[in-house]
Amino acid sequence: MEFSIATLLAQFSQDKLVAGKYLEKRLNCEDEECQEKLLVALDALERIGVLSKEMGKYRRVYEEGVVEAKLRCSSKGFCFAIQDEEGADDIYVRESHLSTAWNGDRVLVRVIKEGSRRRSPEGEVKVILDRANPSLLARIKKAPVGFRAVPLDDRLLFELDLTNDSSQLDDAIDHLVHVEVIRYPLGTSLPLGRVTKILGSDAEAAADTDIVCCKHDLPQTFSEKVLESAKAIGTAPASGKLPKADFKNRLDLRSLLTVSLEDEKYLQGDKPQLIENAFSLEPLPENQWKLTIHIADFAHYIEPHSSLDYAARKRGTAVHLGELKLPMLPDSVIERCSLALNEERLAFSIILTLNKHGIILAHDIQPSVVQVDYQMSYQQIQEYLRDESQVGEEVKAPVEMLDKLFFTLGPVIKAQRLQRGGFDLHMEIRSPFKDEGRLGTLAIADHLPIQAMLMEVALLAGKAVADHCRNLELPAIYCTQPEPDMMELEDFLKLGINLGLDLDVESEDDLQSRDYQGFVQEIAGSSAPKILTEFLRSTLRSPMHSTKPGPHFGLAYGDGYCHVLSPGQRFADLQVQRVLHLLFEEGRDRRSTRAKIRVNLGSSTCYDQISWNILPPQIQTQWEQDMAMLINHLNERDKVAEDAERDLIGLKKAEKMKERTGEVFTGLITGVQSYGFFVEIEELMVEGLVHVSSLKDDWYEYRSRHSCLVGRKNRTAYRLGDRVEVQVKSVDYYRQQIDLVTVSGGSDASNEDFEDD
Repeated sequence: MEFSIATLLAQFSQDKLVAGKYLEKRLNCEDEECQEKLLVALDALERIGVLSKEMGKYRRVYEEGVVEAKLRCSSKGFCFAIQDEEGADDIYVRESHLSTAWNGDRVLVRVIKEGSRRRSPEGEVKVILDRANPSLLARIKKAPVGFRAVPLDDRLLFELDLTNDSSQLDDAIDHLVHVEVIRYPLGTSLPLGRVTKILGSDAEAAADTDIVCCKHDLPQTFSEKVLESAKAIGTAPASGKLPKADFKNRLDLRSLLTVSLEDEKYLQGDKPQLIENAFSLEPLPENQWKLTIHIADFAHYIEPHSSLDYAARKRGTAVHLGELKLPMLPDSVIERCSLALNEERLAFSIILTLNKHGIILAHDIQPSVVQVDYQMSYQQIQEYLRDESQVGEEVKAPVEMLDKLFFTLGPVIKAQRLQRGGFDLHMEIRSPFKDEGRLGTLAIADHLPIQAMLMEVALLAGKAVADHCRNLELPAIYCTQPEPDMMELEDFLKLGINLGLDLDVESEDDLQSRDYQGFVQEIAGSSAPKILTEFLRSTLRSPMHSTKPGPHFGLAYGDGYCHVLSPGQRFADLQVQRVLHLLFEEGRDRRSTRAKIRVNLGSSTCYDQISWNILPPQIQTQWEQDMAMLINHLNERDKVAEDAERDLIGLKKAEKMKERTGEVFTGLITGVQSYGFFVEIEELMVEGLVHVSSLKDDWYEYRSRHSCLVGRKNRTAYRLGDRVEVQVKSVDYYRQQIDLVTVSGGSDASNEDFEDD
């Protein structure tokens, strides 16, 4: 296995001696080459003082003034080390102090000059912990000897010598290629690379999914070693029946009416269907309900520290690029673990008791065996619920159950979320997850309300698991979402106010989810709901993983929430599922072996009965360390996936606008800067820039306080919310930049006092 210095150092806890053999096992170093690389890395880290060696074992040395950070460089060569801790100073790193580190690399930086009120601290890179660019997009050029690759990312200020045979590249000069980095810079020697794929004569000739995958280094296949590890899991029994041994210590819920719901496009795919969730609902006395959310038990089959586990960990999350799905796990694993129709499957079942108001009274989390009785699409059940005459006897039972779920229980569950201050956005749902996904709040597609209502219900599973982990003090990965930055919100508020909306926040120092709930209500009656909704979405910060329970802004949770519904698509969910296994396999359900009364460790009723540590101290400590070392990696993988999915959307928009160069559209000004203003074309939901240099009729001055550009002589103003007619001038496909020029529009500012800022 390949490991990074970051992964290696994560195996060291404070002041603990670690043996080389232990590191080999933890890093899955099975072959001699990997073991040799590990020894070289340990020796190098010892020589530079990051590790010390005592009695053949290693200890991490923590040096004052040395911090971990991620490099962010500009095209002009300015680099800053961005610390993970929110509010910590960015550290300026001169080019001479980069030590061959590149933009995006995770590094250890030594502060060599303290900062002041006006200047950032300065630092030098001591160790490169993790490389962010193992491959890159580039253009081929002829060199004095052989060929070189010039990166398309202008923040990578270098060229690579290429090791390919000349005959392979003779016809590829100026072509767009994907380059694998074989060796990073060494002394004065340039880095070495190898062209793995010629994508096309330019970006427009290349497939958009190829560009995105290569740009973000997204693997499209699994190695033979990983596929062999997946094959070792075995296939599902042809009979659809599990061996009796699998039933041990599990609830048998096969007799429970169970339904899975997916999008019809997904069910029509030719690949193995990844069905991670199914649902059951039973009425209880006194207007109560028993809602059971079943989650496919992937953790039972994927052995920790196996090749399969490391591959899933490295990917972190599945990535969805239109029709191209880049899974976290091989198809054979998906087929083995998914909740297939009419087949016995292993699961974790979250059993929730709710009152008539949708409030959870109790929960019970148990490993189980389930059998999905019906598999339906959102569109199908929506038609059934709209027209009862279509419901035949063969589907009467599940339709009746789903009718109660969506029209009796669902609305009161939603009412509880809205009462907390939660909000939803009316926009197209692109998420493959049954929770808030990467958006951070629920999205409602007007043509598919059933999907949003199912998400409403499914969210309760994450809350129940988070409460359980918190109350039992189990190591866990929580999902948090920070509140938006007020500065990011200011343009949205100005835009809305200019459009006549009543937008306000209770406190600028403490944004609340309830503020956004009010924004959504105002947007619904506005003249530009799509644009304002997309603008509001852009102000939300991405959900993040944490080892501590914290607030989730979009869902209005303040005391902890976990992602649990997608263990086959998100590694964080898989790890949480492993914690639940750990609870039942290693957890103490009584104070001592002499005690006769045991507690149900899966039930919320056990909290008041427990006065002892659930897990043995050594296991608790090890798992807490393992979770802590995962957090940064998983957050970064989520960011890569989010950027890649957004890039594909941007490329498709750019491609569409390239075809419409020269056409005139009406749009809304959504942003104003000193260099020009941004216009959103609502018809296409595409944003372009009108550069100030294209405004030839006057000299325009920027008024930041009023977010507008004002002509000195003609007093024409371009401000947030103004409608303008624009023509598509040019499109840079790869950079997704659309240049516009104004045809007409703007405001008359002759009677207004635009004072200087």
